[in-house]
Amino acid sequence: MWSLKAALLVGFATLASARLTTCRSPGEGGTEPNPSKTEAVDVNLPGVDTSALTGREKSEWSRYVSDFLTPCADQPVSLAQCVKESRKCAACVPAANYLVGLSRRGQVRQQVEAAYKARFSAEAVQNLDLSGSPSKGATHAKVVIAEWADFECPACGAVRPLLETMLEKNGGDLRIVFKHFPLSMHPHAEKAARAAVAAQRQNKFWELHAQLFSNQQKLEPEQVEGYAKEIGLDLKRFVQDRDSEAVADAVARDRKQGEVLALKSTPSLFINGRAFVSSGEFQTDLEDWIKLELELVKSGVVPMPPAAESPAPAPAKPEAAPGKSAAKP
Repeated sequence: MWSLKAALLVGFATLASARLTTCRSPGEGGTEPNPSKTEAVDVNLPGVDTSALTGREKSEWSRYVSDFLTPCADQPVSLAQCVKESRKCAACVPAANYLVGLSRRGQVRQQVEAAYKARFSAEAVQNLDLSGSPSKGATHAKVVIAEWADFECPACGAVRPLLETMLEKNGGDLRIVFKHFPLSMHPHAEKAARAAVAAQRQNKFWELHAQLFSNQQKLEPEQVEGYAKEIGLDLKRFVQDRDSEAVADAVARDRKQGEVLALKSTPSLFINGRAFVSSGEFQTDLEDWIKLELELVKSGVVPMPPAAESPAPAPAKPEAAPGKSAAKP
């Protein structure tokens, strides 16, 4: 089993590249940073702690907050002006603090601009259909993470415990939704995804989800059937559902939605509809993103996500014997 660090390096190497990723940055358009650069000016803003920045980093940060427009379309001024004048944009101080973190990581201006747009542009938010998808966590969560994943993907397996940790830390405010995105490069991924949907029909999705990720090198259909038996599934019904057209369609719907979002690799996370982009420090980036999202939701900048609605798909109707009609419920 790969270590978390090693798996993330493989699974997320492309996520650090804006042009080669499976999750193309959706921040195109929306709030545009001013392309011109300001002269080096030392900026200090109330509510923003820049004490950890070096002199060079502080100078760069000062340029960013002087050049970048606020996340609020009705306040087309710089972040620095917004904070100094206490403009009616509750996202200004969090955005300025967010840029502190990017400045500390030594990213070049182009990277910082792209990250800022991806994080705060209104056009970056996608309208995701999460109905019918398995979820766990708070029903009325302030933050909803939708994960498109592949059960045979090592990086997905490595991220799984990290998401569990995030759920434990933010249990009252966080909900995780699972979406299927089996990749053609993984021979058992499609069948494993269908098995998970079949388990969901018996209200045991997360139990099989754990088994599949814990046994990523052992996903032959017969082995998966063994896991299904271990967690107490009706095996005959499980196999029938797994091989049914309805379950195949359920997996295809998730994959289609992912394709519309331009996803090509896994895992891909969307947090309150916004594609999560990591700078390379995945765990730290995810923790910071969730913390900031909670702050934005509580301040009213980001609306509360809808309540969880993820009932298990209806069980398949039993096939009628030749010459007979299926019994009506």
